[in-house]
Amino acid sequence: MLRVQMQESADATVFRLEGRFTREGAEHVRTLVAQSNNNGTKLVFDLTDLMFIDSVGEAVLSFLERLGAEFVAETSYSLDVCERLHLPLARQDISGLPLSGGSNERRYSLGSDCRRPMKDRT
Repeated sequence: MLRVQMQESADATVFRLEGRFTREGAEHVRTLVAQSNNNGTKLVFDLTDLMFIDSVGEAVLSFLERLGAEFVAETSYSLDVCERLHLPLARQDISGLPLSGGSNERRYSLGSDCRRPMKDRT
């Protein structure tokens, strides 16, 4: 299962990814990025809480890097992924953005009902 939290600010759109970044979830994140209106703001992806990334997930991360995204990696696994895929690490001031309680925060959880934000589910 993949959980995605997205928070937009004036400086960046930050995506925190948690769980397994595999085929369906990776494609969903690609769609979220394509649909987000980032108005030239920086894209930042926090990979710290990912436990597994398959080949589709790696391809999506490489795609995001080509879009100019930066990455946060604070565990040995996420740092290894960034190193292997040559993903640029974000500056600390961007990665320190709070990801809870913000009015511009959206959460997604991929499973049987993965197409709607979590707040819309009953």
